[in-house]
Formats: sequence, structure tokens, C-alpha cells
Amino acid sequence: MVIGMIQTLTVEEVVNGGFRVGDGEDSALLPTRNVKGDLNVGDSIKVFIYNDKEGVPLATMSMPFAERGQFALLEVIDISRHGLHLDWGLERDLFVPFDLQHERLAVGDRAVFRVDVDLQGRLFASNRLVEFFDINLDGLENDQEVSLLVFGFNNFGALVVVDNRYTGIVYSNETYQQIRLGDELTGYIKCLRHDGKIDVTLQRTRREGTEDAVDVLLDALNAKGGFLPLTDKSDPDRIRFELQMSKKVFKKALGSLYRQRRVLLEPDGVRMTSSEADSEPDSESTNDHG
Repeated sequence: MVIGMIQTLTVEEVVNGGFRVGDGEDSALLPTRNVKGDLNVGDSIKVFIYNDKEGVPLATMSMPFAERGQFALLEVIDISRHGLHLDWGLERDLFVPFDLQHERLAVGDRAVFRVDVDLQGRLFASNRLVEFFDINLDGLENDQEVSLLVFGFNNFGALVVVDNRYTGIVYSNETYQQIRLGDELTGYIKCLRHDGKIDVTLQRTRREGTEDAVDVLLDALNAKGGFLPLTDKSDPDRIRFELQMSKKVFKKALGSLYRQRRVLLEPDGVRMTSSEADSEPDSESTNDHG
């Protein structure tokens, strides 16, 4: 068993106050209050393992917002003499020592924390995140798809945890959607920097990016009855507002559709060709079978 992790264990026996669950070598008490549904000896169940105040391993069938080694947006629910207490989805809150706070927080504040376990096996959290980031970027490459968690902002853009291991930034002048603290996004590596950080974009940077934009443009045309009042002369901010893409990407997608004769370029906008419109499924005729 591993403290601070979700794992599948076997119900070994019924005991006073609950069940013993284990992996064949170690076991933990699953208190009755932490049980969901009916259990029988021999059942395999998914549980989270943590230590109580005395350091005794306990199991729960409730799942936390994050396991040890993971980052998550968590809310401060109490402040004691020694630190913060966070809601992380379990009955028992998660402790943050004052010396592991990156910034002063109040009850009700939310921030991104990393969950960890100390030498005594006690779970805790820290939002001094820089200490946990790996600056060895070997094995990563440009255009690689990565998972992102927004943990802050600076004058240049959104600061993100990359693949739960590295740190990077999504530049605000390359972002065409609203980004909030704690947002979980999919991104693509734009540049691996010498300082161990990563420049990330939310749009693919090669051919796939144009293909994605083509799909977005076609969806927008369908939603607007086959015509969009946008051209290659339109204001970049208007294009960004309507389609959440840059003018450069819009022009590439528009050119691709025009070369395929799927759209017509008119003085005041772009119109889907009749053949393209006929090829799109009719939602009403598809769903209405009398």
C-alpha cells in the first residue's frame, strides 16, 4: 500500500468499526463511515489511503481532488496557529504549514497546491510550486501535446503546470479564449527554453493547426446558416472574438477551404458553397422520424 494514493485493494475481513482492506502484504482499516455501498469479504475495491492523526493508515472510498505528487486547485477552509486547512474532497482536511505558503491566503481563497507526504507519512500540501518543477526537459519535443493546469498569471500570460511535472507559460498575445486560475487545458509545446521552462500554445503549430481551424470555421458557417461576415480584411480582434483564433490562422483555414472549392469569398464575408452545405447532415431530418 502507498500512503496518499488511490489503489485497488481486497476486502480481507469484517472487523469492529469497519473492514480490513489490503494488498496481500499490508492492510488498513476502512471505517464504516468511509464505506460506500455494500461490501463483502473478497471484493476488490478502489480506495484512497491516508494516515490518521496517530499515523495509523486508514482507507476511504471517497476520492480526493489530488493524490500525492499531483497539483490541484484547492480552497482554504480554515486557518490555525500552524497553517492552512484545505478542502480536498475528503472528510479530513489537508494541512499546509505556514512556511510552505508562497503567498498569504485567507479563508475562501483558492490556489494551486501540490500534495505530498512527509517523512512521517503525513499528507500535506504546498503552494511553493517552483520547488517541485523538473527543469530537465530531455524527452520533450516541439509540437508535443501536453496537459496544462493554470496556477497563476504574470505580465506575459498564464503560468501553467505542464504534464504534472514541468512549468511553462501560455502568452496572452497568443491566447484567444478566457483563461482562469485552475483551468485544465490541452496545449502544445512551442519552445523548450534553456532555463528549464516551456513556452506553450493552445493551438497546434503545424499542419494539424490549420486542419483544426478548418473544422472550427466550417462549424461556425453551419451555425450561421452558411455565411460569416468575416474576410481576410476583417479586424483581428473581431476574428478572435468570433472564432477564438488568430487572423493568421483564419486566413490559412479560409485559403484551404477556398482551394478545395468549399467556400465562396464575397466582398462582405465568406459563404459556404451549395455543394458543401448539401453534404452537411440536416439535424432536423436526422432527428425527426415521425
